Amino acid sequence: MDFMPFFFDLKNRKVLMVGGGAIATRKARLLAKAGARLTVVSPYITDELHKLCEQSGGTTQSRKYQSDDLNDCMMVICATDDSAVNQQVSQEAQAKNLPVNVVDSPDLCSIITPAIVDRSPLMIAITSGGDAPVLARQMRAKLEVLFPSSYGALAKLASGFRDRVKHSIRSGDTRLRFWQNVFNGSVAEKAFAGHIDEAKSDLDSYLSRIEAGEESDKSLTEGEVYLVGGGPGDPDLLTFKALRLMQQADVVLHDRLVSEPVLNMVRRDAERIYVGKRRDDHAVPQQNINQLLVELAKEGKRVLRLKGGDPFIFGRGGEEIELLAEHNVSFQVVPGITAASGCSTYSGIPLTHRDYAQSVRFITGHSKSGELELPWDSLLDDSQTLVFYMGLVNLTGICNGLIERGRDKNTPAALIEKGTTPDQRVISGTISDLPELIADKDVHAPTLLIVGGVVNLQHQLNWYQAPKR
Repeated sequence: MDFMPFFFDLKNRKVLMVGGGAIATRKARLLAKAGARLTVVSPYITDELHKLCEQSGGTTQSRKYQSDDLNDCMMVICATDDSAVNQQVSQEAQAKNLPVNVVDSPDLCSIITPAIVDRSPLMIAITSGGDAPVLARQMRAKLEVLFPSSYGALAKLASGFRDRVKHSIRSGDTRLRFWQNVFNGSVAEKAFAGHIDEAKSDLDSYLSRIEAGEESDKSLTEGEVYLVGGGPGDPDLLTFKALRLMQQADVVLHDRLVSEPVLNMVRRDAERIYVGKRRDDHAVPQQNINQLLVELAKEGKRVLRLKGGDPFIFGRGGEEIELLAEHNVSFQVVPGITAASGCSTYSGIPLTHRDYAQSVRFITGHSKSGELELPWDSLLDDSQTLVFYMGLVNLTGICNGLIERGRDKNTPAALIEKGTTPDQRVISGTISDLPELIADKDVHAPTLLIVGGVVNLQHQLNWYQAPKR
């Protein structure tokens, strides 16, 4: 993070604008809208800027900048085409610990003016840290479409009830759930439709029932578990529902296979508990994880169980919700893109293809007892793609087992390491030479093994280029 975002209260505060041209005028419009008292210093000042200063209760000085202009300022904006003046203003403002922005000169700035989506009192600010302002403006344009002006009306409506809600609902967690219900329910829908009076009436009625003890809304006090598939690593592959639940969880239990970018999408103040597993090294035994989900939900928490890939494909998700069901704990399950789909797609390997494979099979390559026990006879069909999860340690045994039981030793095979992430690496060969090919490659889990004729298409169809770090 290059800059820490803050929002300034500029109402009736002196803001110095050095420069009086078109760019300075654009900046001044926003400052005046925020209630700043503008002081402009420049040999040339546009007519509009003169009017903005007058309306804000500020002054204009048709002359060059002087050091004393910084006196009593809260903030400084410099918008001149004179590099020497820009440098002087920046140095002198920072020497006085005044926030300063020099237009189009990030190195001279201590603050950055963002692109703004204004849904007052709801505000969204986007910045590139001065590196790509046009990109920031494009992001703003997209957000303008996503957040209609009615969001501001909803925020103002909620503001009018804040003190009453705080007095009536003492628990911070319960208050959070109350507002989540409001913003996800009929109150918000009526506000978005422009029916503010109806929305206000509904919110008043809802809160009155709670205050009178008539509201039996269990969602305010009872816990719930969200079993969410985090996908194979790329956060762009998360579903909308997964993101929504990740943002409202109080505590998250996450696996080793959940990538850091995906984990960063979780609500920032949520408690995080690592329960990952490696081969022969379980940070928390599975039965303890199951019990912990029950206990946390019984405490009234909204618990996010975040798993790599899909929770119902070699993710033991079924075991976890069995215990929840036994204890009458509410839960939701959100599927994720499983590693087979994500890794194969990002490697240019279609799992099925009319000329190569008419079926696909998902298999765990991990052995419980140390011996690889697989239904070998059903894995020999050349028209079937085989996808082995957790097969790195037993790669040689898998390849040899297929060959010994009759699969052609020249059958194409690919091992995908850290698929869909910037560290993705694909090593392809055949089931006879793949173990040797990876021997000196220092490969680490998570990996996925794909066996079948579809691997031949990898070089032709591969579209994904992992971004350089």
